[in-house]
Amino acid sequence: MKLRSALAGTLASIAALTGCGSEDAPETPSACVAPPAAYLAALEAAPGEVRLDGTTAISLCITKDQEPGALASVGESVVAAATELNRDILRLRDSGAAGAEAELERKAIALGYLVGAIQEAASTTGGIHQDLILRLDSAARYAGPDDKPFSAEIERDIGQGYDAGQETG
Repeated sequence: MKLRSALAGTLASIAALTGCGSEDAPETPSACVAPPAAYLAALEAAPGEVRLDGTTAISLCITKDQEPGALASVGESVVAAATELNRDILRLRDSGAAGAEAELERKAIALGYLVGAIQEAASTTGGIHQDLILRLDSAARYAGPDDKPFSAEIERDIGQGYDAGQETG
């Protein structure tokens, strides 16, 4: 019993000294664990520079070796934001209301920016964010119960936002 305790203590000491052979996981910025409303508010600046809390790029919310809790929080917020933007796009697309084009364009650009920023950041993390990317893409590309595809104009707006998100997100 004493040998087992001594061995456990020695292993714990070695692990503490060596860090178990790895560095600490990078810290997820506090702005990134915000609710979806914070992401939506920041995305109003798209295709310009989008910053959470005025300072944090969305791409900084995705880090290599990200802690599971932070990843879950960020994932929940970005998927919920994408779902809301997609819902707004479908509503505006199907409403036929006069003057809805500008709002539809703004929402599509914001959606594209969010997806572009997250995908660009995730491309450098060794695949740990693959599930998030799949969920985000699904939320962004939902075409409604009638499965009516987005028009070419909406696709162009999403593409414009996507490019901006990859570049400055």
